[in-house]
Amino acid sequence: MTKQTKIKALILLAGAIIYGIALATTGRYQMPDRIRLLIFLAAYLLIGFEVFRRYRDNLMRRRFFDENLLMILATVGAFGVGRYIEANAAMLLFEVGVIFEAASVDQTKRRIADTIDIRPEYATRKVRGKEFKVEPSALKLYNLIVIKPGERVPVDSVVVTGTSALDTKALTGEAMPRTVGPGDAIYSGSINLTGVIEAKVTALYKDSTVSRIMEMVEKAQENRTDSESFITTFSKYYSPVIAVIAVLVMIVPSLTFAPGTEEIWIYRGLVVLIAACPAGLVLSTPVAFLGGIASAARQGILVKGGSYLEDLAKADTFIFDKTGTLTEGVFKVQEIKAVGMTEGELLKIAAHVESYSNHPIAQSLRAAYNGKYDKSKVKKIREEAGYGVNAVYDGEWVHIGNHRMAERYQVETDRVRASGSVLYVIIKNRYAGYIVISDTIKKDAARTLDILKEKYQAMLVMLTGDGRNAAIRVAKELQMDYAYADLMPNDKLELVEEFLTVEDSSEKVACVGDGINDAPILARADVGIAMGALGSAAAIEAADVVLMDDELPRIIDAIKVAKETMRVVSQNISFAMAVKVIVLALAALGYITMWGAVFADLGVMLISIINAAWVVKYSA
Repeated sequence: MTKQTKIKALILLAGAIIYGIALATTGRYQMPDRIRLLIFLAAYLLIGFEVFRRYRDNLMRRRFFDENLLMILATVGAFGVGRYIEANAAMLLFEVGVIFEAASVDQTKRRIADTIDIRPEYATRKVRGKEFKVEPSALKLYNLIVIKPGERVPVDSVVVTGTSALDTKALTGEAMPRTVGPGDAIYSGSINLTGVIEAKVTALYKDSTVSRIMEMVEKAQENRTDSESFITTFSKYYSPVIAVIAVLVMIVPSLTFAPGTEEIWIYRGLVVLIAACPAGLVLSTPVAFLGGIASAARQGILVKGGSYLEDLAKADTFIFDKTGTLTEGVFKVQEIKAVGMTEGELLKIAAHVESYSNHPIAQSLRAAYNGKYDKSKVKKIREEAGYGVNAVYDGEWVHIGNHRMAERYQVETDRVRASGSVLYVIIKNRYAGYIVISDTIKKDAARTLDILKEKYQAMLVMLTGDGRNAAIRVAKELQMDYAYADLMPNDKLELVEEFLTVEDSSEKVACVGDGINDAPILARADVGIAMGALGSAAAIEAADVVLMDDELPRIIDAIKVAKETMRVVSQNISFAMAVKVIVLALAALGYITMWGAVFADLGVMLISIINAAWVVKYSA
């Protein structure tokens, strides 16, 4: 409970005590009506202090009709007909419900924060061989820090010495520890499990992963959903309509079919006002969305607001980037064809010739070759832009490159049509074979996309800057509905705009990307989902939903949480409105008192909160 809520509770308690004293004294002793009125009025003013204050604030915002006005009209009217006890009781129960609501929402927000609050308490900085404990916010770029077993990584950094296993579950949702060593990036909030490691700071505390995550979740709670906006708008028109109905209940019967019963119908009209208070209805949606955000956070899925859960539940078009999203983003040797030698010998020669290059293709050749290197055999290395690499290997000229290179040296080769990059190898002006290098599809991609199609009837689209052959291979293997290749970022954005223009209110477009190159479409889509965004500022800023690991099935988990949240929202709204209709009918017919009307609203609040608690515990 916040400090402000505690102060409100103390004022309410003081009013409740005076109300209790008034009940005891007026029940035991006979006293003039004026004194009795003053005692109950003193209690009423304390009990209703916050109600009057809230309505005053709403008047300043030009909000004239709300649940506070309904409660004020009903209880003041009850005083007018001499029902002091019920007026105080109704106001007391109403305020208890409001405080209970505030405390429940605060608790839910704290639960969300606690779920992902993995901020480290301290950092150990190393200076000239000595270690000092400092605040994480005091660390500067390139400072050397020491992280011991059991400690959290204080800021984003890169390992300099030592190896260890890191628990990244709080960030990624992944239960399996991650092994790190020199050169590996590590992120704030992870827990060091085994060895002592030293690392160099790569991001200030305010820019580190854990700080950005906490900031994002705090902002998420301010984001309004369509359902919440509907309820707010509904309440705006609902309150004046109810006020008119209550006046009609007070006036019409006594003037038509029930003359001489004015006091009875005035009381029933006042009960209608109290029964109509939409507090429980207004609470029913935000508490469910807070529960959904908390559930997603527990599973390594960070949602910037309830509105994105609502949109994700409606999403029927999923647009994917290719490299790094559907594929690993790491090039690997896929095929080797040797002429006049073994495949192993061809790979060995190619890996040696490319051993001095940092190009991704050269790195993939070295990764595929597991043998020992003898760099003394490689001489006169020369790279030719647009063609390939030339070098002398073991006394013989070797040329490795594209088909243009083979044509340049007038050597006949196979014409290979592959989805990746084809490297032709020429040794002593003779064709020695080719090597195909391409990106690999992620292991869970096919299954994830199958679920999207079969279970959620989604349309699947791929946008990529890669060439047509590579795009067609991936699109066919994953059975995408549409695939567009050779795209620049602005081309991708134009295509997303086209998909957005053909959707209706019940359809939404979700874009899935790596959060860096795809930032424009992540920001433009109804729902932007950042894949593998750990440590990426661009992903956290551009996306609406951030998956803190690189696992495609997390998209399915996010959809399940979104749909479960919307199910609870729908249940809460339906239940709240049904109870309102029933209680209003009973109030108009005289079958319920002010006490009963307030208890009904409290019941709606309580059941909405309990229902939302299931979402918090929900695991996809």
